[in-house]
Amino acid sequence: MIFEPKWKSLMANTTAPIFSPEQCQDIVNIGHQQKQEEAQVGHKDRKEGNYDTKKRITTISWIPFKVMPDMYQIVERTMKQVNGNHFGYEGMTITEPAQFTEYPKGGFYDWHIDADVNCIYEPPVRKISMTILLSPVDSFEGGDLEFMTEGNKPPQLLQGQAIFFCSLLRHRVNKIKKGIRRSLVMWFGGPPFK
Repeated sequence: MIFEPKWKSLMANTTAPIFSPEQCQDIVNIGHQQKQEEAQVGHKDRKEGNYDTKKRITTISWIPFKVMPDMYQIVERTMKQVNGNHFGYEGMTITEPAQFTEYPKGGFYDWHIDADVNCIYEPPVRKISMTILLSPVDSFEGGDLEFMTEGNKPPQLLQGQAIFFCSLLRHRVNKIKKGIRRSLVMWFGGPPFK
């Protein structure tokens, strides 16, 4: 597998999809079978009982490891190749179950980072984030993944293609104008930075 490094090895995308359209649909089907929830940032507003929709509008579910072990093996193998070729972090492993995300029309996720800069969690520390586009490219409009870096818009991903990036990079998903954007999101961690 060949990778295209971007922005001084802060990110790299696979040059070809790692999942076929059929495999992407299998992931979507499994994602729909799990408990769906409105994604939230921070805490639920106790006073109003509503989620803050100013930062993020998307539906998520979590795919258990035992439900799709082959998917996890492919993703982990790919992450290790990317890490070895571009990031060079030690002891990287999958740290959490995969998040299946659906952005409906009007859905978005404002600027954020995936790592905890306050370091309140015990190791492993999130270091690499990954997004795989599960939707066919022509099935939605908008929903661009952007980074707060020089040349902030990476190439448009193909269905089944993955992008890996440093979890400390500030990024967002722009508002969906038409259709539904479905993706698989995962994080990988290791020992604290030295």
